[in-house]
Amino acid sequence: MQLTITQLYQKMLDQMGPSGWWPADSKAEIIIGAILIQNTNWRNADQALTGLRQATQLDPERLLALPIEKLHDLVRPAGFFHNKSRALISVFSWLQQFNYNYPAIQGKYGIQLRSRLLKLRGVGPETADVLLTYVFDVPTLIADKYTRTLFTLLGIKGLRSYQQLARLVTLPDDFTPAMAQDFHGLIDEFGKVYFHPLAKFQKSFLAGDQLVLK
Repeated sequence: MQLTITQLYQKMLDQMGPSGWWPADSKAEIIIGAILIQNTNWRNADQALTGLRQATQLDPERLLALPIEKLHDLVRPAGFFHNKSRALISVFSWLQQFNYNYPAIQGKYGIQLRSRLLKLRGVGPETADVLLTYVFDVPTLIADKYTRTLFTLLGIKGLRSYQQLARLVTLPDDFTPAMAQDFHGLIDEFGKVYFHPLAKFQKSFLAGDQLVLK
């Protein structure tokens, strides 16, 4: 069966129900989680997140006030603690200039917001797209490994890197922020079930489908 991106999202939603992603109580928690999860698994990232919650209640001002050695210790379970600590400081120091007014930031930068995010220390393409989608409510396709794997299995060729998929595919104009957030969550939850090993995909409800880009 041929599916557009909208039809793919709707089929996944019908089969799986809402994903509830990103699971967090605040935008600050989403930002911290998006940085901690880089190059590690969620268990390690969550251990660091738990320590930061205990120390700061995930309040950006309290995080920025931490001595750097203390921040390093708290981030350490997530790995790459020097880089991730610097990234947290960079992102929250920038947001602090705008009093953490996310709609105002989005309004100021508009379509240039992604480029501005990429200039922040520790923010690469995937993290920038996570922040756009979940923090600034800009519907964006997050072309992570699960998304690239799924789109490849659905017939889209040449998706060896994040940038290749991001250049090739964009979300339809009628995708709302909530749909974009849920789509990313559904893909990741689908991948956890059907991509380990990949042969399990042939038993999934998407087996035999083909994605059609319009």
